[in-house]
Amino acid sequence: MNIDKYKVKIEDLKPKDVLNDIEFNTTKDISPTKDIIGQDRAVQAIKFGLKMNQKGYNIYVAGTSGVGRTSYTHALIKNHAKENPNKNLKDWVYVNNFKNSNEPTALCFDAGQGKVFKKDIEDIIDKLKDEIPKIFNSKEYEYHSRLLMSELESNVQKIIEELNEFAKPKGFKFQVTERGLMSIPIKEDGTLMQEDELGSLTAVDVNKLREDGIKLNQESKDYIDKIKSCEDIYKNKTLELDKNVGRSLVGFYGQYLLNKYGNDEKAQKYINEICNDVVDNISKFKSTGEENQQNPMALLGIMPHKNDEKLFNKYKVNLFIDNSECNDCKIIIENNPTYYNLTGSIDYKNEIGALTTSFMEIKPGALHKANGGYLIINTKDLLSNPFSWDCLKRSLKTNKIAIESLNKQLGYLVTSTLKPEPIDLDVKVILVGDGYYYSLLYAYEEDFRNLFKIMADFDIEINKNKENIYKTVQLIANKCNEENLKQFDKSAVERLIEYSMRLSDNKDKLTAKFNKIVDIIYEAQAVSPDNHEYITKEDVQKAIDLKIYRSNKYEEKLNEMFEDGTLLIDIDGEKVGQINGLAVMGTGEYSFGKPSKITASTYKGRSGVINIEREIKQSGSIHDKGVLILSGYLGARYGREKPLSITTSITFEQNYNGVDGDSASSTELYAIISSISDIPIKQHIAVTGSVSQKGEIQPIGGINQKIEGFFDVCKIKGFTGKQGIMMPIQNVKNLLLKDEIVQAVKEGKFNIYAISNIEEGLEILTGKSIEEIDKTVNETLEKYRKLDKEDKEDEEKDDKKKL
Repeated sequence: MNIDKYKVKIEDLKPKDVLNDIEFNTTKDISPTKDIIGQDRAVQAIKFGLKMNQKGYNIYVAGTSGVGRTSYTHALIKNHAKENPNKNLKDWVYVNNFKNSNEPTALCFDAGQGKVFKKDIEDIIDKLKDEIPKIFNSKEYEYHSRLLMSELESNVQKIIEELNEFAKPKGFKFQVTERGLMSIPIKEDGTLMQEDELGSLTAVDVNKLREDGIKLNQESKDYIDKIKSCEDIYKNKTLELDKNVGRSLVGFYGQYLLNKYGNDEKAQKYINEICNDVVDNISKFKSTGEENQQNPMALLGIMPHKNDEKLFNKYKVNLFIDNSECNDCKIIIENNPTYYNLTGSIDYKNEIGALTTSFMEIKPGALHKANGGYLIINTKDLLSNPFSWDCLKRSLKTNKIAIESLNKQLGYLVTSTLKPEPIDLDVKVILVGDGYYYSLLYAYEEDFRNLFKIMADFDIEINKNKENIYKTVQLIANKCNEENLKQFDKSAVERLIEYSMRLSDNKDKLTAKFNKIVDIIYEAQAVSPDNHEYITKEDVQKAIDLKIYRSNKYEEKLNEMFEDGTLLIDIDGEKVGQINGLAVMGTGEYSFGKPSKITASTYKGRSGVINIEREIKQSGSIHDKGVLILSGYLGARYGREKPLSITTSITFEQNYNGVDGDSASSTELYAIISSISDIPIKQHIAVTGSVSQKGEIQPIGGINQKIEGFFDVCKIKGFTGKQGIMMPIQNVKNLLLKDEIVQAVKEGKFNIYAISNIEEGLEILTGKSIEEIDKTVNETLEKYRKLDKEDKEDEEKDDKKKL
């Protein structure tokens, strides 16, 4: 029987001459580019999302890490911004709220004006601090002040004279002293009694004077109240004088500010409030340079104020967001999207053991910095930080950024809290993550569906056409030029393209994980001899080999076990109910193939196919499904008219780990049919491929690793010329084998067969036609049915005897 018709052609084992259509000698001849390669669907989605200015059209960029999700998105945003410049960038400042200092006011200005506004306000406050004291030291102010003082002195003097008229009959006279207004005893001649005269009085006289003085003070209350009333009038007139003096100067500067910023209602309101507050607190601007002079009316309690700098902090301006130097679009990438890093924070200071703050301590977050532009956040990082998603969602829903402290929620106590006025939000948010997080958010977060209506899906592989191959070559050239690396010759580039196809596991595709290509670019530079002007194919291959060597310790250990016989495997001869299956194992980013002995045993019974791995709970759900499919195939082919009446157990020999996947289902079926029919299977052919209930061979993954794994074992054990593997015909497009294997196939040392159904596989493995096999299987099954019937009759006889 000729089975050569199932052999895969040599030219299908590995692509050749992938750069034939591109003329160049080295990447030095290639013009570099930073264009996005082969991601048309994702690019169109991002571009569409960037054009949509309506609420909710934020973008979720999905894809595997390494395909350039973030860098490509950044580049697309920059290109979009060049074509559609944003002229609505705003500066934001926080200022004191003079009505409620715990709720600072947010003011908005055109880009660049915030810095100017801050300087204008602070310059004017500095000028007022310098000019107001000069006004209070002017002769005009001194003249009006003296008039008020003279009026006070005159009024007080009249009241004191009236008071003395009242006190004279009682033997006292009131006089202004350093200690204030005091009552002093008088002698009979009307003169004041001196201290030495008081000392010569008897105790009885002193007590009487004291009692008379106390009584007089009580009776003189109305006069004292009149004096205090005069003092209050003086204070009010003096304060009004100060305000009038300050109002003219403050009004001048206030009008300047209104002329400049008065078009904005909130800015106008703030300017008026700050002017009124300066006038109301005009005394704080008085100079402290002069020494205190003795006030002749010290009883009035009028003392100069100290110019404490803290008193003027409320007039400062917190330049919160400054876009004065933002010429391009604002693209903020937030790598640590904590709650405070997104919405901003309020810093606190420790003052005498208490935490306090002010509007000057309000700090912006990523949402503020990206306002008017674009904010890029990694989804995993966002969801890993408590409160961050809720904060982002709330901001996008309300179009407001509210800075709120988590202190109360977390149980911390502070003595001073602020609630800054929320800022209007105008930002396009781009979340970067994989498909899992997108599905999770879409399924469980209703707001996500309404806020992120655009999904841009980056593929892990791209079509291998001339355009994408050329762009990949340009990418290599660009990386060499950017980082001043050795250029690659054409053979090295071709090997990199082959490596890219191998990563995609498809001859018609290139990998979109360009970070892995860049890794080889760097590593080839490291292994290339110093005397090489260019990177060659040998350098690239060495870099790839070293990369594998760093990770293949486990593979080498297994191969050693095959060599010394610890792991049992037959690669020659024929055996019943035994076959070599192929599996893929992995350690991190490296995966490799390993052959496994699969055995099947058939005996009398009614249990059908028993999966030993499942019985010991080492079988995954997909493997369980594959075994159940085998029962469906066997039942449909051999049990349509009569029950099978057999029990077949299958297992992976010397396997002590879990088993999953259905890529060995066809292999297990061959072993079962061999076990039932007692027809031996060729041990020099290893098998992979899943099977349907109709007997169709279905494609599987990791075909290259599986072939290479069995090839290595055959190489260890010694080639006979008969060894090879049998695979699904659909996987021919995935073949990207090592040159060593391709050469071995050419020399007839190794064989690769591709089939489409179970019948073809049985023909290769047994050397018999499907008709011969079916006949043998049916005869065996009939024998088991007869035995089963006899067993049932014996059981019935035993039951009757018991009755």
